[in-house]
Amino acid sequence: MNVKATLLGGAAALLAMPAAAQMTVFDYAGFEDPAFHADYVAAHGDSPDFAFFGDEEEAFQKLSSGFKADVTHICAGSVTKFVASGIVEPWDLSLIPEWANLNTDLTGTEVATTEDVYFMPTDYGSTAIAYNADEVPAEDVASLDVFLNPKYQGRMTLPDNVDDAYALAYLATGVTDWSTATTEQFEAASAWLRQAHANLRTYWTDPAELAQLLASGEVLVSWAWNETLPTMVEEGFPIGFQREAAEGSSLWLCGYVNMKDAEGEEARAYDYINAMLSPTSTVALLDAGYGQSNAKAMEGQGEEALVASGLGTIDAPVLAQLPMAAELREMQNETFERIKAGF
Repeated sequence: MNVKATLLGGAAALLAMPAAAQMTVFDYAGFEDPAFHADYVAAHGDSPDFAFFGDEEEAFQKLSSGFKADVTHICAGSVTKFVASGIVEPWDLSLIPEWANLNTDLTGTEVATTEDVYFMPTDYGSTAIAYNADEVPAEDVASLDVFLNPKYQGRMTLPDNVDDAYALAYLATGVTDWSTATTEQFEAASAWLRQAHANLRTYWTDPAELAQLLASGEVLVSWAWNETLPTMVEEGFPIGFQREAAEGSSLWLCGYVNMKDAEGEEARAYDYINAMLSPTSTVALLDAGYGQSNAKAMEGQGEEALVASGLGTIDAPVLAQLPMAAELREMQNETFERIKAGF
């Protein structure tokens, strides 16, 4: 046997084989953690490719301009815009075994504009007041109007995210369902945000930046995602997380849309979504501060684990950040940019 010829022939055959089909996930930084999609890694030997965006408007503009991804991670408020644009296609529910186990409060018709399911909810969380419990007394954060309190001027921050900012402003002005917000309620919320803007040190763009602002003492009070709670507890920071302010707190819901005309292998897109919904990912998501939409898997975690992640049961109003009318969302986008610019 000519060993050299055999080896060369084998190498040539390998080179002639097409590269394994891959897929691209367009996402927020941090969601590339392999523990969040462990079943995908087990099946394919590695994670999919990831590309990242800063906010969903940036993601939408990039995708609309021709950027190719297989699935994109967005929150419920953006669903209507993505569906109306024609850049996404429905999910085939017969290929998603955990669909029947998902929390029905998260899979309602509000997240789709037709009978087809375009939005697959995977993760959710709360947004509330995160504060330095050593320097801020609990009574000061008993109301969302703490963001108007001159005592903390220059020591507060809000997320650079229109949905989170307006969720806060609507709650602070007495609105718990933004899907029915009137023009007058929108104007009242915008006026409240302008007042709060005058007290801010900055707008934070990602949880790591917020953690640094709190740890350094630059910021004492923030409107924050619940993942800040376990992160700061782990660092030994005296973090308080007030979800039961008199006016309430908000609940955000995110998931994935299936991009039309994607270049990757469609089967892998379903493998990825199924991995995100799998019970094997529940603990990893929860440890990072994210609730999983798989209600059956979440049932086994217990209230103590939920409280530790800022997702426990509360007795206060909750604004669910579900889809809203496209016209209202555009008004909020435009006004929020003006407020941040000082107008």
